[in-house]
Amino acid sequence: MEKNVQIGILLDIYGKLLTEKQKKLLEDYYNNDLSLSEIAENENITRQAVRDNLKKGENNLFEYEQKLQLMNKNIKIKEKIQSILTEIEKIENKEKIMQNIKKQLKSLI
Repeated sequence: MEKNVQIGILLDIYGKLLTEKQKKLLEDYYNNDLSLSEIAENENITRQAVRDNLKKGENNLFEYEQKLQLMNKNIKIKEKIQSILTEIEKIENKEKIMQNIKKQLKSLI
């Protein structure tokens, strides 16, 4: 999974566990697609301070995920749901085929 997507998902799950500053900077960088310079200017801090806060926030998100595995569990649940939906579609298709065969056989009587 691409890092930007991964950070976005982790931010949705664990964002409230970060400091307000880390959360805001991560949202601006990953969700609002602002550059380090733009964020630094908006926040009245240095570009290096933005980068340091982003790295610390990212590390916190990855640490939370490593310990709690909420994103991983969510992905596995979605994969299982998709698998079940695929199987249901197969059953529905077989039922339609059986109904068509039944209609054709009845028409021969």
